[in-house]
Amino acid sequence: MDFLNYHHLRYFWTVAKTGSIRKSAEELGVSQPSISAQIRLLEESIGEKLFHRSGRNLVLSEAGQVALTYADEIFSLGRELTNAVGNDSSSRSLRLNVGMTDSLSKLIAFECLKPAYHFPRSTQIVARQGELSVLINQLQAHRLDLVLADEPATSIHKAKTYNHRLGRSGVTFCAVPALARKLARNFPQSLHEAPALLPSENMGMRWALETWFDKQEIRPRIVGEFEDSTLMEVAAAGGLGFTTVHTVVDQAALKHYGLKVIEKVEECGSDFYAITGERRVKNPVAAKITEHAFSQLFTN
Repeated sequence: MDFLNYHHLRYFWTVAKTGSIRKSAEELGVSQPSISAQIRLLEESIGEKLFHRSGRNLVLSEAGQVALTYADEIFSLGRELTNAVGNDSSSRSLRLNVGMTDSLSKLIAFECLKPAYHFPRSTQIVARQGELSVLINQLQAHRLDLVLADEPATSIHKAKTYNHRLGRSGVTFCAVPALARKLARNFPQSLHEAPALLPSENMGMRWALETWFDKQEIRPRIVGEFEDSTLMEVAAAGGLGFTTVHTVVDQAALKHYGLKVIEKVEECGSDFYAITGERRVKNPVAAKITEHAFSQLFTN
């Protein structure tokens, strides 16, 4: 196939959404045979069947599901193009597609995104979460404008990217009030064999914590490991053990979950990054986010 016929794709997309050629014909203002013919031509050009029948309805095949995913993206980008270069574009909403790594604290992500909601122009944020390698691929495919992460992109990701260091945050050890008071005495030795709720081993904070524990010659009793920092904080609020939150957002976390500070430790901190596909952050909303995070949110 040398090129994709977007009229064929539009007919396919409409039928996939309505599940009916009749309804699609009414919506598009064309005949049912015309739609059927256009879909057959698309199937021939792709070399795959896109639908199969289930009673009176058309159901997407496996290839059709894949095609629909791309069609959604294509027509979404088409609307963005119209908004970007159409008449009176200054009054239209901006759009920021931002990726966030699974290990990134949701509280930190929200703090980073706050400036977007106070931007002079109306802004729509589309946030996607995943592993860094997956997000980097989406960045390279121009499906994302920016990736927020607690680790930099490296050569292992095999993509041309630029890491913009936003800054650093230490960690705050915390627990429910009674346990926090107990562990605050004789800290950090008090953490030895104390029940601990820690980030899972694939997260950057865990590596920093383990290094610090070794240096202090202490070994907490791990009762839970979490990839989701929110779930980890909920478990701590249930009194299951002490945990850690990033110091830059500890006030919000402690207040929300009723936790108290045991101690704040800068040595266990993490660096945070905005990752882009180009050296300069061109999206104006993304630029505002990175500027705010660097100058006001994190320490540098």
